[in-house]
Amino acid sequence: MNSNETKHLVKGALILTIAGIISKLLSAGYRIPLQNLTGDIGFYVYQQVYPILGIGFMLALYGFPSAISKMVVDRKSQYQELSLFSFYLPVLFILFLISGGLFVFLFVNAPYIAGWIGDSLLIETYRFTAFAFLLIPVIALLRGVFQGNYMMKPTAFSQLAEQTIRVAVIIATAIVIAESGKYIYEIGKWSVIASILGQIAAICVLILFFFRSRPIGSKKEKIPWNYYVSTIFMFGVIATLNHMVLLILQFADTFTLFPSLLKGGYSKVTAMEAKGVFDRGQPLIQLGTVFGSSLALALIPSISKKKLSADPHTFYPYIRGAMVFSVYLATGATIGLILILPEVNLALFQDQQGTSELQVLVCSIVLSSVAITASSILQGLGHIKRVALFILIAFFVKWIANQVLVPSFGLMGSSIATVLAVFLFCVVALTELRRKLPLLKLLRAIRWQAFLLSAIIMIIYLYIVQGLFLSFFDDSRLGLFLFVSLLSITGALVYGYSLIKLRGFTEEQLQMLPFPIHLMKLKNRRDEHV
Repeated sequence: MNSNETKHLVKGALILTIAGIISKLLSAGYRIPLQNLTGDIGFYVYQQVYPILGIGFMLALYGFPSAISKMVVDRKSQYQELSLFSFYLPVLFILFLISGGLFVFLFVNAPYIAGWIGDSLLIETYRFTAFAFLLIPVIALLRGVFQGNYMMKPTAFSQLAEQTIRVAVIIATAIVIAESGKYIYEIGKWSVIASILGQIAAICVLILFFFRSRPIGSKKEKIPWNYYVSTIFMFGVIATLNHMVLLILQFADTFTLFPSLLKGGYSKVTAMEAKGVFDRGQPLIQLGTVFGSSLALALIPSISKKKLSADPHTFYPYIRGAMVFSVYLATGATIGLILILPEVNLALFQDQQGTSELQVLVCSIVLSSVAITASSILQGLGHIKRVALFILIAFFVKWIANQVLVPSFGLMGSSIATVLAVFLFCVVALTELRRKLPLLKLLRAIRWQAFLLSAIIMIIYLYIVQGLFLSFFDDSRLGLFLFVSLLSITGALVYGYSLIKLRGFTEEQLQMLPFPIHLMKLKNRRDEHV
């Protein structure tokens, strides 16, 4: 990897990280008024549909674009053009076959899915959801081509456009349902409409970028059908699974949590409300994991066994840095969120129901972030089937643990099941990464003294600020929301500042971050006095 390519990767990772953070803020933001307006039962209805919509969203954002970007990189390395007849149309045809198959499966089997979940009122909503899969091919193809050319802005801007439209429609629907008293299950159907409108907005943004850059050639070459099909199926599907580990666990909750609560003695309405309370943790977890996953997304197309062997001195520090960032950032987010979660729950969702269960649940942030980054690297090195196996194991652990723990322990049982599944996934991914990259030495790369001291400093800061100022803001939800927001931002700044001042990062790692010159000055200012 040359220095120019490395700069493109880092810049692309930063762009995708910023877009991902904004997108997740929107994602977390719209669920707050949704839950406030429609209650925990309305939230339950939405969350029973969201995991299926989320699969389509991940296919279009991570899975298929990652596979296509890898094909683009491979073709560029062989000096082959991306022509209409030898690349665009064949790839689009394969994507339509896959998406069309998912559409037919979901549309035909909607009654069986609703019956399995235990709520027949969701049949029409699931049939409607099938239509969201038909627009995925166009979005995925264009995003993949841009990412393969190290152009991350189209993916970032299309993601923001898609999420903005989707959020606006869902909030508008929630307001109408709350004010008019319409049937609560309408929120499920309108969430699908919102997703489709968001997809159309994303396509419009991508087409504008496409006509500006015109990444298309004119040569007619032989179509490598086997290569296209195997890459899209294997690499694309596994890339999707990797980035939707938490979504897959939500999928397990969709099928097992509600029935298990009923089995544990909950009434149907109480079980719906409890499921809605538990799902409050999902946007918080997703926001915490976006840091590590965005960097991993930028790494995937350029990591290969061949490149690693040819230039280990460049790749090892880069991979090591990605893993260290995941550990540092996700750990800070996890600790901070656990400490302020009672206030977060009250500020965002009107009460403190499920706080202890959610505090256990958010422990999965650090585990999932590290696991996603590690498995993304393994995936780039060609260990695709193994990563798929790890994810499926985590899914089945969650599925079985829910049915064992939830009847006896309620929502706490489901929180423990999630952490257990993600912990297992993290352990096996790191073990395999250590086996495949023996020179990585991740534990040595982490500067434990700086890491632990920074975490302790942040914890002390959060406790002091809460003790001194919380009473001035807890009279209203708006005041509490502002307090929580400021506490989160300042806590993150204290943690990051401490890591740099205590030399938690190497100079090489600081060069990978935004504003490296300023960060280096901050670090060196500490060194000058040592």
